[in-house]
Amino acid sequence: MLSVLSYGRLVARAVLGGLSQTDGRDYSLVSASYGFGKDFRKGILKKGMCYGDDACFIARNRSADVLGVADGVGGWRDYGVDPSQFSATLMRTCERLVKEGRFTPSNPVGILTTGYYELLQNKVPLLGSSTACIVVLDRRSHRLHTCNLGDSGFLVVRGGEVVHRSDEQQHYFNTPFQLSIAPPGAEGVVLSDSPDAADSSSFDVQLGDIILTATDGLFDNMPDYMILKELKKLKTTNYDSILQTAQSIAKQAHDLAYDPNYMSPFAQFACDNGLNVRGGKPDDITVLLSIVAEYTD
Repeated sequence: MLSVLSYGRLVARAVLGGLSQTDGRDYSLVSASYGFGKDFRKGILKKGMCYGDDACFIARNRSADVLGVADGVGGWRDYGVDPSQFSATLMRTCERLVKEGRFTPSNPVGILTTGYYELLQNKVPLLGSSTACIVVLDRRSHRLHTCNLGDSGFLVVRGGEVVHRSDEQQHYFNTPFQLSIAPPGAEGVVLSDSPDAADSSSFDVQLGDIILTATDGLFDNMPDYMILKELKKLKTTNYDSILQTAQSIAKQAHDLAYDPNYMSPFAQFACDNGLNVRGGKPDDITVLLSIVAEYTD
């Protein structure tokens, strides 16, 4: 049975698109998550906030709601390293920093930087690489602050249209920016980017805005129009409805990933780079789905 990860059964007063922004009110996120590990068909599932080599977290602090996703680089498996350990440890560390209040809402890169350097200083050796995306809602200012390193990312949907999205970062085809910890002596050989290289953005959100944060397993298999079609089914800020929609999106992406006749966004990108590729892209899939609502204790 697929593990379902979720957060926050907040009772939201906002109906999608039905309330205008008021400076005096605090905002919050009603969030749920769902996903599949690439090895799901083999019955292999990870425990905790992980789907395969993907990891995620949803955390609250008195001033902000914070989301994070990370995608462990699978190539490490060829060297006897479990790629999920790096992404999972990174996300757990970032989650702890948020819960302890050791962050500034307007600086999500700071969360990622501090989390990464804690991993570097870990007494227990940890090897691996990961992409990462952090999304922070500042409750009082109603601003969303984001950072994205690599090819995970987010969409902000308002009125059925994408109004903000992250920029994908690739060194070259199928090689995203990534945080890494290399074995001693191999630091110059293993691809590694600084957290400061993450693409950052800040913008105002409105009550009823939908925020979808996901790993590339979603975006490589579902174009925007398919995602928007599923999101149109989301009519309320009820937690169960959000969870059901997240599940529907993840399942559709998972099915398309194994369709050999489907021209996926990944296959199209490969063709654009001179490769003869067709079909979906089997991959771990993590979907965090959130709606901006009026904050209630």
